[in-house]
Amino acid sequence: MTARFHCAVALTANSSISLPPGAARHVQVLRMQPGDALTLFDGTGGEYAATVERMGRSDVEVRVGERNAIEREAARPVHLAVGMPANERMDWLVEKATELGVASIQPLITAHAVLRLSGERADKKRAHWEAIAIAACEQCGRNRVPEIHPVQTFANWLPAQAGDSPRFILSLAEGTRPAREAAQNDFHHAWVLSGPEGGLSPTEEKDAISRGFVPLSLGPRVLRAETAALAALAFLS
Repeated sequence: MTARFHCAVALTANSSISLPPGAARHVQVLRMQPGDALTLFDGTGGEYAATVERMGRSDVEVRVGERNAIEREAARPVHLAVGMPANERMDWLVEKATELGVASIQPLITAHAVLRLSGERADKKRAHWEAIAIAACEQCGRNRVPEIHPVQTFANWLPAQAGDSPRFILSLAEGTRPAREAAQNDFHHAWVLSGPEGGLSPTEEKDAISRGFVPLSLGPRVLRAETAALAALAFLS
């Protein structure tokens, strides 16, 4: 398989460009040489065949070939709003959700969340998760990078949620509708709200349901926070 690189500049067929620093370093680490083939994508859809033209000390020039309009997106876009699990688990969630085709991820600070971020720390974490999503796209073949929204508190995020798209909340309450059943419905895209390690608080769950979020169950077993979000994504997308 030809090596794939995200290129954070607008790509044009039949042109020569210098790769952005991140992509250039990646090409150098792989010890690619002039004449080697690679695939570029800018995150807006489609991908481009390309060839290394020149390897400099810190820069790499490539010849961009024809655009291939191929897409590898999920049949139904699903957006995840997640009470952030701690550190590596959130990293893993972002990576695997990207591989599964998530449309966007909204990190939330909830009542039981272990990870609490604000200001510069939140901005740095978001940039870190964006880099994880890009790397996952390079690996899995996606040509559209899912958006990682800025970190918000649950209280600030929930009132802004409205619209016609289905909205689901993962719940352990008895009698909750199975996710498999909800997946059979005809809808074009959806939001899924999932809690952190300690789950959403009763008040948060009640508030979300009052705003139109439909409770969904993933079965009789209690899943880890990151596993639950990914399972719902796999069911619904």
